[in-house]
Amino acid sequence: MPAGRALRTATAVLPVLVALGCATLTPTEETESSAGPPGAPDTARAEEMLADLRTAPEGSMDGYDRDEFPHWGKAEGENCNVRERVLIRDGENVRTGSDCYPTSGTWDSPYDDGSWSDPSDLDIDHMVPLAAAWRSGASDWTQRKRERFANDLSGPQLLAVTDNVNQSKGDDTPDEWLPPDESFHCEYVRSWIGTKHNWDLTVTGAERTTLRGVLDGC
Repeated sequence: MPAGRALRTATAVLPVLVALGCATLTPTEETESSAGPPGAPDTARAEEMLADLRTAPEGSMDGYDRDEFPHWGKAEGENCNVRERVLIRDGENVRTGSDCYPTSGTWDSPYDDGSWSDPSDLDIDHMVPLAAAWRSGASDWTQRKRERFANDLSGPQLLAVTDNVNQSKGDDTPDEWLPPDESFHCEYVRSWIGTKHNWDLTVTGAERTTLRGVLDGC
């Protein structure tokens, strides 16, 4: 996450999750980062990735349904589902119940600099929205690949953010929507580019122009 706000990685908590089945969890290590969500490229690498992305007109929404992207299933080998994993990763001093749902903790939303203590105030944002992915290549994928995309914990695709801010984003691309907190714009576009590059999705001309413009100021 951006400077001054903490992103907690899953590295320190995974052994605890496996050992305790998420029964009661307190992160054993907290780290701060200015590089954005896990797996976000730095600016130089993002510029290279953007150059690699293919420009194409936005595709059709024909056939789209969120059910084409099954998500929030159980994380492999764990009692926690993917939403719970992200809440644990992105929170501070998170404790969970026997079902792995957080019972306490605090979360800082990088989109609006909001701070929350109730996980119900948070959405898990798909950095590249599912509908936007559908329009930029995912309509041709198998459902299994779409499921992997919707639950991608290894890249910068999932992030806990203020729910109504995420809802204002909808399925917009960066030429249509950027986070209210301008200090997160660099991290946001780097994460967007990294996700599109990781999954070989296309960008529109307007999208590329906005991404390039933000990167130029990073």
